[in-house]
Amino acid sequence: MTAVRHETKAEPAAATSFPGLRLGRGHRRLPGRGRRRGGRPDPLHLGHLQPHPGKVRNGDTGDIAADHYHRYRDDVALMKDLGLKAYRFSISWSRVQPTGRGPAVERGLDFYRRLADELLAAGITPVATLYHWDLPQELEDAGGWPQRDTAHRFAEYAEIMGRALGDRVGLWTTLNEPWCSAFLGYGSGVHAPGRTDPAATLRAAHHLNLAHGQAVGALREVLPASAQASITLNLHQVRPLTGSPEDAEAARRIDAVGNRIFTGPLLDGAYPEDLLADTAHLVDWTELVRDGDLAEISRPIDVLGVNYYAPTVVSAGSGDGTTKNDGHGASDHSPWTGSANVDFHLANDQLTAMNWAIDPSGLYTLLTDLAASHPGLPLMVTENGAAFDDYVSPRAWSTTRSASPTSTPTSTPSAGPSPTEPTCAATSSGRCSTTSSGPTAIRSASVPSTSTTPPSAASPRRAPTGTPG
Repeated sequence: MTAVRHETKAEPAAATSFPGLRLGRGHRRLPGRGRRRGGRPDPLHLGHLQPHPGKVRNGDTGDIAADHYHRYRDDVALMKDLGLKAYRFSISWSRVQPTGRGPAVERGLDFYRRLADELLAAGITPVATLYHWDLPQELEDAGGWPQRDTAHRFAEYAEIMGRALGDRVGLWTTLNEPWCSAFLGYGSGVHAPGRTDPAATLRAAHHLNLAHGQAVGALREVLPASAQASITLNLHQVRPLTGSPEDAEAARRIDAVGNRIFTGPLLDGAYPEDLLADTAHLVDWTELVRDGDLAEISRPIDVLGVNYYAPTVVSAGSGDGTTKNDGHGASDHSPWTGSANVDFHLANDQLTAMNWAIDPSGLYTLLTDLAASHPGLPLMVTENGAAFDDYVSPRAWSTTRSASPTSTPTSTPSAGPSPTEPTCAATSSGRCSTTSSGPTAIRSASVPSTSTTPPSAASPRRAPTGTPG
């Protein structure tokens, strides 16, 4: 996120208090750099939501966003001032291959070369993410991630990027949060491309897994032996609301479709049997998963990226529809394919601007559980934290309001966010670029969910303190 640079310079906090910890930042492709370059929009499916009323808050666009494309040198200088040691940046597939196939556009590659060079000169490790939800529109028009061919196209794109940046970048992330791509994009429809087809979510998830595996293979072919490959998952730290068997069953189902649909094939070489049983009425897994797929998907990775923001507290469905807000945006369609009859609850009353519970214990539990189940697998916290609306200063907020021809200035807030004035565009999921975080982190602003019900009106049940995770 591009920020105002001040002359007053504090000493970098870095990781002096935490030996061995490498602090960094990152950005998502669209909020970081914008969508338009030279007056022309990138042909990516995030922009495809724009003509559809209600899909994007306020009708906002990402045409300029933080303008990292033009301001990357200043941004890198800010990172150096902060003492950051790593920067996870997302590459725009549509900027490199506008149609998702064929030769690369050299102008697109040149930007990433310049960025990597600037980072290296500043002593900051570049970490490249190949996919952060911006599928070239032509591939979506051909069926998107539910189509197997999209995985093959992604592997070709990965090879292009490996050849272009392999002499500069040593750590690669194939996909960021494939759960969101599959289940929010094709299930609830709150993310691009806005489709609501339960069967498509499962096909998309499998083909995203396959795309990751094929991309790892393609990268290994062209990168130096010292290069590392990873994937970043937004794993859900699932907790049953009570100790009842019914709530335990709800937690199992959500863990299956929210976590193990990825960790199973990626880390263990197989889809969980209970997941297959839960979703057998939607897809024929024997037809979907072909010979050799699981071997491709389970290619060894060097590190697993973990994104965490809040626990996922669940109970057996009540049937009254009052506790369906899972934190992933308002929709009449569930992203929890095969397990829609589950209720979701806040872990506590301390909430972010997105109405997500603040509970750092969930991150600890998530990491220790992963370490126990997959010993020896290096873990990297790639996103975490708490999202709040950001303002440069109360005075700047007031000036912005006064300059707007469509708003009437009110009193200047003394501090804190205004729930009606988000600082960046967001999809109807309520999630905007993302948050400050760990070894390779993301700095961002976020806005509340677009639900028409005020947070105080729903009065959802909350999990008791110390609910087992």
